[in-house]
Amino acid sequence: MLNNTMTQTLSDEKIQPFQELANKLNRLELNLLIFDARYQCVLQRGAGRFESDAARIADQIELRIEQQEQSLTSGWLTENLFFCPVSVGPAERAFLAVDTGLLKGAKTTREKTYLACIVEDFCRCIRTAEKIPMQLEKIGSELSRAYEEIMLLYRLGANMKVTQSSASYLQMACDQLTQLVHVEGIVIFAERKIEGRKRLAMSAGSGMISIDPLQADLLQARLMTELQNGGEALLDAGHERAFKYDWPDAVRTIMAVPMGDAERMPGFLVATNVLDKPDFDTTDIKLFSSVANQCRVFIENNRLFDELKELFIGCLKALTSSIDAKDKYTRGHSERVAFIARWIAERLIRIRPLSEKQIHHIYLAGLLHDIGKIGIGEAVLRKQGRLEDDEFAVIQSHPRIGAAILSGICQMEEIVPGVLGHHERLDGRGYPHGLKGDEIPLIAKIISLADAFDAMTSRRVYRDAMTIQKALTEIEKGIGTQFDEEVTRVFLESDVDKLWTIIQDGFIESWDYSNFDEYGIEAVGALIR
Repeated sequence: MLNNTMTQTLSDEKIQPFQELANKLNRLELNLLIFDARYQCVLQRGAGRFESDAARIADQIELRIEQQEQSLTSGWLTENLFFCPVSVGPAERAFLAVDTGLLKGAKTTREKTYLACIVEDFCRCIRTAEKIPMQLEKIGSELSRAYEEIMLLYRLGANMKVTQSSASYLQMACDQLTQLVHVEGIVIFAERKIEGRKRLAMSAGSGMISIDPLQADLLQARLMTELQNGGEALLDAGHERAFKYDWPDAVRTIMAVPMGDAERMPGFLVATNVLDKPDFDTTDIKLFSSVANQCRVFIENNRLFDELKELFIGCLKALTSSIDAKDKYTRGHSERVAFIARWIAERLIRIRPLSEKQIHHIYLAGLLHDIGKIGIGEAVLRKQGRLEDDEFAVIQSHPRIGAAILSGICQMEEIVPGVLGHHERLDGRGYPHGLKGDEIPLIAKIISLADAFDAMTSRRVYRDAMTIQKALTEIEKGIGTQFDEEVTRVFLESDVDKLWTIIQDGFIESWDYSNFDEYGIEAVGALIR
């Protein structure tokens, strides 16, 4: 008679493999019993040839374990029983028993040995199958982290644009890392020019920073020592062994990776107190090193771009200075017009939309508005008496010459209208095209006013400089005929006295920018991006 007994101590899912084994053993007239960790029978499948005493078998299993005084990992044989421990889940064990009955004949022992091998192989398969979900979960977790790391590096690469400031890029790197690696704090130290000297300074950070900026030089020296000794990074922890170096009390674990190498290290990235494991590991080193390398490339690109901007603005100023040098009375005129034009544009944005890029273009148009005078002879430019008609015609050609020079440079496309039209008048009596009203581009209207104000307040060969008040009065008289009303009103209502003080001080006064030259560099940056 078939004997089936099963309780719900183990789930159906865990018992199912044994049901299949029982079917095979029953065909060999063998009984199968499964006991849980408390020696309770949870499955009994008999072949019908004889009855198995589950209680007696449970006692035998318990006695055998007590005698062994340890967790058994392999099976064992008795006269008519084979026992074998089997895993049914993480840290969960059951016992398999095959009752052979009273087999008779010369082959009994050999058959039992074969049986033991078959069942033990089955149990090994069960144990292996048990590990597969955990291995798959581990592999899935590792793949997920690898994907997140790849996406982090992709985002850093995609945002590696010279239009982005170093501070915002490095901060993004820190923020992205803290989402992937659970630490108390991350900080990037990078070289900056402070009072004319290169010094390490905290450039970005996230979380609780356990490293004081004053310790940056010491940390860099220690990191260099590790690199010179063949290491990839500085790792130090105090939970299992003593710290290699002295750190602030708040530091439990620390990792620092270089942005560069032991020979040239313009900065480094440091993380403190990993939260989800005992210490930083090689995976963390590789990730942080990759991010640090991206940051190094970005900083180097930004440095080269800054040098390019400085070179470009230097060339532009040298060019305009060479024009101003033709006439001592107009020396510095181009830079003043550029500054005044920017002053007007930054106040005009209160009543009409102007982008930062447009303001940069207005500044550069002011700087280059007289570039066409490079093609005008010094005899005409420096003539002290009244100009003849043909001489005045030559002077009137300088906007066309300047526009022609700049038209060959694609980046100057937005600047050319300001250079070409800065002598046009609203009443159509200007040159070179005699444009009227709204036919004149806004950039040209602004440069025209800035040019006129500086000309009026500067000494020329044919007259002395006007006072500020006299110049403002003349400008107001020109509203609607020479000057645009909207642009002019914005200028007249601004703090012209402050503007005049800044100009007279040689742009030394600090107001929107700590260094006037920096604005020119920023304007060039907007031009060549």
